[in-house]
Amino acid sequence: MIDRTLFDNTGTAFSLKSDSELERAYFLFKMISSQPLVRIGTAATNFALKANLPIEGLIRSTVFDHFCGGVNEEDCLPVIDNLFSKGVSSVLDYSVEGKETEQQFDDAVEKILKIIRFCDEKEAMPIVVFKPTAFGRFYLYEKKTEGLDFTNEEQDEWNRVVERYHKVCKLAKEKDVEVLIDGEESWMQDAADDLVEDMMRIYNKEKAIVYNTLQCYRWDRVDYLKALHDRAQKDNFKIGMKIVRGAYMEKERERAEENGYQSPICETKVLSDESFNNALSYILKNSKDISVFIGTHNEDSCYLAMDLMNELSINKKDNNVWFGQLYGMSDHISFNLAEQGYNVAKYIPFGPVKDVMPYLIRRAEENTSVAGQTSRELTLLKTEKKRRKL
Repeated sequence: MIDRTLFDNTGTAFSLKSDSELERAYFLFKMISSQPLVRIGTAATNFALKANLPIEGLIRSTVFDHFCGGVNEEDCLPVIDNLFSKGVSSVLDYSVEGKETEQQFDDAVEKILKIIRFCDEKEAMPIVVFKPTAFGRFYLYEKKTEGLDFTNEEQDEWNRVVERYHKVCKLAKEKDVEVLIDGEESWMQDAADDLVEDMMRIYNKEKAIVYNTLQCYRWDRVDYLKALHDRAQKDNFKIGMKIVRGAYMEKERERAEENGYQSPICETKVLSDESFNNALSYILKNSKDISVFIGTHNEDSCYLAMDLMNELSINKKDNNVWFGQLYGMSDHISFNLAEQGYNVAKYIPFGPVKDVMPYLIRRAEENTSVAGQTSRELTLLKTEKKRRKL
């Protein structure tokens, strides 16, 4: 049984933070812990950005610098090197959302290809990530998920989406860089799942290069995982799977209610946790066939993973098992795991301040809605301030 006080070590957790960065983190989480403040701040920020008010500097020096690596890849280098000095790898996440044109999709592919080449030169960056809708319109995925026929133009457009996936996965395989493909809304996800599975069939013959995402707050995901495992064994390919709880809960429930279908989301937080832990257990028990990126800020799930690895004699440095947290959050998990010798990576969002704001706003809103997350961060920061006598 793994020591259950591992994540309380704040000296290790915040070893990279200067006193002023520690104070800033405390201030930010104090702000985020207040729902009304987040709502007002979000509205004010959106307004100021739309009105082109000169607030980028303020955003940059507070929330942006805490949760993001920089405005471009080069900007992120000091952050990447800093993290790697403590044994924590980096996943650069180009967090620009809501693009709609073919040119923007082609640009996104070029950006990911550039990051893969960048990863090839840096040991600290073994993994890249992209969202399905970075490479094609949401509407196309949605239409395909619903089983509707494409027009000729739409079919051509979809072929270009498939081509973009191939381009990225092919280079990733050549450079031995793993590709995580994020999960999105359930009503477009089937098309993304099928496309990612096609990529696994081609590029995951010897080992997992391509990873799909399992959003475990959906009650059907463990069954999906088991069925995928059956197909992978039959067709002789490896599975790569990032597991997360999920990020679109309110949206999913509202849409299900509006359209009169059963919500795809587990009814309670307890059931979501069970779903996540069941997926995690299933994967680790089949780690010869399935590689996993455990994307979680939940301490119990991390302890479960460590206990299972111990029980199943999975080496801490086995490349089939990675732990991941977001940059700027849950440092007590990331740095303490890394110090124990596990594979750990931080997701590092980057991009122009204005373009990354929707991502940052979602982060802030998620933090207020996850009971206990922000108060835990605050308690640990307070403990470290006391330890340093600040």
